[in-house]
Amino acid sequence: MNERRWNRAVVTGGAGFVGSHLCERLLAEGCEVWCADNLVTGSRANVAHLQGNERFHFLAADVCAPGSLEAVTGRVDLVMHLACPASPADYLRLPLQTLEAGSTGTRNALELARRDDARFLLASTSEVYGDPLEHPQREQYWGNVNPIGPRSVYDESKRYAEALVTAYRRTYGTDTAIVRIFNTYGPRMRAGDGRAVPTFIRQALAGEPLTVAGDGSQTRSLTYVDDTVDGIVALAASGRPGPVNIGGTHESTVLELARRIVDLTGSASTVCFVERPADDPDKRRPDTTAARRQLGWAPRVECAEGLKRTVEWFARSAPD
Repeated sequence: MNERRWNRAVVTGGAGFVGSHLCERLLAEGCEVWCADNLVTGSRANVAHLQGNERFHFLAADVCAPGSLEAVTGRVDLVMHLACPASPADYLRLPLQTLEAGSTGTRNALELARRDDARFLLASTSEVYGDPLEHPQREQYWGNVNPIGPRSVYDESKRYAEALVTAYRRTYGTDTAIVRIFNTYGPRMRAGDGRAVPTFIRQALAGEPLTVAGDGSQTRSLTYVDDTVDGIVALAASGRPGPVNIGGTHESTVLELARRIVDLTGSASTVCFVERPADDPDKRRPDTTAARRQLGWAPRVECAEGLKRTVEWFARSAPD
């Protein structure tokens, strides 16, 4: 694997859950980091511990706005575009902003990379596969997406962003990469963001029933955030275009996940079943052959350990 590293990077959505961990990693590797975020779903609290670092710059900016990234002074050699509402609760609440982040926001970030001849990485998602008819999902699979369903604002936003990134590579020779991130969890998730792990942990710690959608037989493959960041950085450093799946290889049902979190928290919570959202995927597990062969990447944090760390963080931090 190419051990390429950078001097100055921009991370859009850098005050979000994954983005803040990525800023932290890049700083640890000696990079100067510009964190651009409009704080619609991100939080200054996620990067507060980085503010004293002279190589860290926070830019309050909406990447979709014209000229929003012009405040980034000097040449950058890496642009990582993560800015986009990523949880169902957020993108259903912000449908137009989500579509804008994938279209105009992606183009503005690409133009910054093109300006400075920088490496560009798009944080795409397993949602481009929709409710997949292929299992596990390979990068070559085109997906099964409902283009007018309630989740389409996120699914199609990312699919369009991938097409735009590919067009820049073909048209301008921009050095681009696409990473497809599967279900990631860990510290700094928002308790109320609607995703299964933080929802279950919040409910278990409060002694409330855990709300499992449908009968809980749908599956997910979880990845601890440190492993996800490892994969993102490895792809950026490799010089490869992708797309590359980054995700956990252990598949479990949502009901199994809920029961595991009850056990980890020592909670007396019970499980209750609620209506399943429209277009909720039945199965989700990545084929990570490409990540393993091309990047030398594989998840290292076992689910039991990752969930333990996450529960401890929630118990200690009592986030919103």
